[in-house]
Amino acid sequence: MSRLLNVEESPAAAAPAGPSMAAFLALGFRPLYIAGASWALISIALWIFTPQLLGEPMTLVAWHAHEMLWGFIITIAVGFLLTASATWTGFNPLQGKPLAVLCILWCVARIGFLLGGLTGFWIAAAAELAFFLMASIALARVMIKGRSRRNYGLPALILMLGVADLLYLLAVLQGNYVVLMERFDLGLIGMAVVALLIARRVIPFFAMRMVQGLQIPMLARSGHVQMTFSVLALVAGALVQITGTPMTPGSGPHALPLIMAASLFITGLISLGQLLYWKPQAVLRKPMLWILYLGYAFLGIGLLAAAWQFSNLFDPAILSGVLIRSATHVHLIGLAGFCILIIGMLTRTALGHLGRPLALDRSMLAGHWLMVAAVVLRLAALWPSAASLHLLHLAALAWVLSLGLYLWRFVPMLIRPRPDKPAPVSTPKKAAAAPVAQAR
Repeated sequence: MSRLLNVEESPAAAAPAGPSMAAFLALGFRPLYIAGASWALISIALWIFTPQLLGEPMTLVAWHAHEMLWGFIITIAVGFLLTASATWTGFNPLQGKPLAVLCILWCVARIGFLLGGLTGFWIAAAAELAFFLMASIALARVMIKGRSRRNYGLPALILMLGVADLLYLLAVLQGNYVVLMERFDLGLIGMAVVALLIARRVIPFFAMRMVQGLQIPMLARSGHVQMTFSVLALVAGALVQITGTPMTPGSGPHALPLIMAASLFITGLISLGQLLYWKPQAVLRKPMLWILYLGYAFLGIGLLAAAWQFSNLFDPAILSGVLIRSATHVHLIGLAGFCILIIGMLTRTALGHLGRPLALDRSMLAGHWLMVAAVVLRLAALWPSAASLHLLHLAALAWVLSLGLYLWRFVPMLIRPRPDKPAPVSTPKKAAAAPVAQAR
């Protein structure tokens, strides 16, 4: 178990060295955590406060949805997997120049989608697809080399997220908002599969390591059922797109959306059930843990809301407002679920891999509470009222402050070597895994 889940390193007392490009490009989490968090801060500020700067052809809601999911959330997931897989397998998927190339592809995509224009759009799309292809190949290589059979599906999932991205970008050019949001949901569910797979493994492990005497069952059987139904929901969603099955409210129930909804409902229930088995009362005084529990709870609730939305079993003439808005399940899963989990994982895994004490200082704790505030305010803004715009602006401000605090605190650490190890140097590929092996 420790071989699969140990994604932390021992703290050290030595004074930090100066910034080092070799250290910065030593593991995927270092540049991608900075890139993802920075872009999440910038893109929300642009979306809320200066939307007039967004260009064609991907404007307003389409740009915001894409950049939050693929530009931020999935980017952080890729950074985590490129790091954790090094521990799971003993081989570093990407470091040095190849990792720099991956980051450059990511930057080209962000700039191209922001500046607009059809040429910039296609350059950005090509760069982003190359990003996913390169990441999935790197993950597959080390999974096979390290014989990490349990994780063979992860490279395929990353590749599928890239395919969902392509489908979304094609829908942008079609200008069909309904199709656009259906393909966004496909990417959202694909990311939910990845998030469930990661969180179900690491949250109990982190909790048992931090809370003395805490024992949590691994719930392997429920995890397998959870994965089966979440993948079934993803497949049903893909078939909805292939067959053109209508999913808009009032179109009536259809077989594929019902399968998708039922699968998501079961997945969400299992998630909430697992949370109870993880003994949440034991982590209430551990902010580094309860933030992860809270994100996982919202992810389960969001999946139940998505099941309600996709089932089409309600009459929109009777139920209206927030109950039938697609923004409800999108923000429950994407903001309350993914982003609360992300702020916790950004902190916990970075401290572990950087050889720092596993404890939150005041700025880190403030960042956690600000992210929770951003979620509460944004969800409150979903209810139409005279205060909605003000709530939206406050949510954006809390979001910017949360990620700003994270970057202020962690960038100086992420660009420096671990204080207990010298800066990495260029080594042959076979020897490059040594620092990772020492960290386990």
